[in-house]
Amino acid sequence: MLFEVWAPRARERVTLWLAGELRAMERDEDRPGWWCAEADAGDGTRYGFALDDGPVLPDPRSRRQPEGPDGPSAVALPDAHDWRHDWPGRGLPGAVLYELHIGTYTVEGTLDAAADRLGELAELGVSHVELLPLCPFPGVHGWGYDGVLPWGVHEPYGGPAALKRFVDAAHGHGLGVVLDVVHNHFGPSGNHLPAFGPYLTDAHRTPWGAAVNLDGPGSDEVRAYLLGSALRWLREFRLDGLRLDAVHALVDDRARTFLEELSAAVDRLGDDLRRPLFLVAESDRNDPRTTAARDAGGLGLHAQWNDDFHHGLHTALTGESQGYYADFAAHPEGGAAGALAKSLTRVWFHDGTYSAFRGRSHGRPVDLTRAPAHRFVGFAQSHDQIGNRAAGDRLSASLEPGLLACAAALVLTGPFTPMLFMGEEWGAGTPWQYFTDHTDPEVARAAREGRRQEFAAHGWGAGDVPDPQDPATRRRSCLDRAERTRPPHDRLLAWHRELIALRRAQPDLTDPDLATVRATHDGAGRFVVRRGDLRIVYNFGAEPVRVQVGADAQVLASWDPPEAPDVQGGLRLGPRTCVVVLVP
Repeated sequence: MLFEVWAPRARERVTLWLAGELRAMERDEDRPGWWCAEADAGDGTRYGFALDDGPVLPDPRSRRQPEGPDGPSAVALPDAHDWRHDWPGRGLPGAVLYELHIGTYTVEGTLDAAADRLGELAELGVSHVELLPLCPFPGVHGWGYDGVLPWGVHEPYGGPAALKRFVDAAHGHGLGVVLDVVHNHFGPSGNHLPAFGPYLTDAHRTPWGAAVNLDGPGSDEVRAYLLGSALRWLREFRLDGLRLDAVHALVDDRARTFLEELSAAVDRLGDDLRRPLFLVAESDRNDPRTTAARDAGGLGLHAQWNDDFHHGLHTALTGESQGYYADFAAHPEGGAAGALAKSLTRVWFHDGTYSAFRGRSHGRPVDLTRAPAHRFVGFAQSHDQIGNRAAGDRLSASLEPGLLACAAALVLTGPFTPMLFMGEEWGAGTPWQYFTDHTDPEVARAAREGRRQEFAAHGWGAGDVPDPQDPATRRRSCLDRAERTRPPHDRLLAWHRELIALRRAQPDLTDPDLATVRATHDGAGRFVVRRGDLRIVYNFGAEPVRVQVGADAQVLASWDPPEAPDVQGGLRLGPRTCVVVLVP
């Protein structure tokens, strides 16, 4: 088989280390910086590269790292899996996403263990499982955002073979699979890429250090490296889409950006494979150009997360007003309820308005007549919004079940592509905390102290912030499935199933026309969203309210025992509850 590596920083030689033997590699005269060698090797054979007689390093395009990022690579043949299920693909329009972290979805923390639970998600009714990053990182347990080899699968999760088994099993349940990928930085330890070539640049900085080199000398190969990784997930592992982490941190001054190049390549691959593929961006810019068509001056990505919807919902239900929630709580037209209404009807709360949190104006308006609703992902909870709280507390830690039911309805009957975070469907009582397993003592110390310092500025004592390096922090974050059958969790689980089924049954709930969405509110806790002939009526307050819906209105779903409208068309709602009604 052919072994090849891009190593422009090798001055004189590159040597292939293969199962304990050294073989000289030759320069590729047609590709500057590339070195090649032919050798016999089977699946699982260990190998690596030594530059100028230096230490043996893993392959930058390693598919498998059995001994972690600092050990040798292993051959992983792409056709080693015998796929059991044909898969026509499942696109983004009409989707319900389910964000899942392999290391905490089960106590075992493996892809195979998670695959055994996929029937629960099919029964819930979601369409896609969205996996947090799987690339190799030092240690066993972590969030995955410190990965260092974006072509590989973390060995403690089961490696690439286990990912194929997981995807195959998901397809057997009718579930698509989306993978969260990180292109904006590499982890703080175990990253040997700079020894090979200019993968990083000091010309730009990110919150995690030096930026990935997307626009400097040598960036053609770096972009090809990331592009090849992305396409491999979709082609070889038969994934349906990728979630792109923090694209606002991809510093790229070239005329044609990496994101445009990536979206064009994914569209071509989808055409070649004859199944829908999509890219979902996490972006802090509130810029509709992220998902606008490339021929209209956009990046051509297929969707982006809507953090503003989350912030408005969170503030309206919890009353929190610190940090970036302050702007939402202080909205001049109804406070948090007004901010929530604006994000439901106009996508961004900050669409060119002043952001006190940032100290400047932020965002750009969405053209509601041109942007279909499914291009924005709406959620009440996510790994970031839970895990980046000091104690990793979910909404269930502070809200009663009725308000959790309201949060579910706002997401699952809202205009955006809904996303749930694992365990949210039953109001999981377990936290999801920030945890790491850095093997480098200095990096481990920095992670521990940095976390404590970050929250000390907000009044948290050092003892109140979980130690990310303590194995107990990860164990606390594992889901407790025994909750699913106990009150009130069982009722919340049934409510989520009911809402997802209703979303599929009622075309108004997947109408892509954002211009038709209406939201009204008052100071008494009433909040009403209009989706075509449907009214989703909320009472966020502690006192009963009456809402006029019409005498002919039909209750389709109700958190509390449903009551028909009275003869005057009034509907009585108890405290902290919600109801979905059809108004002919």
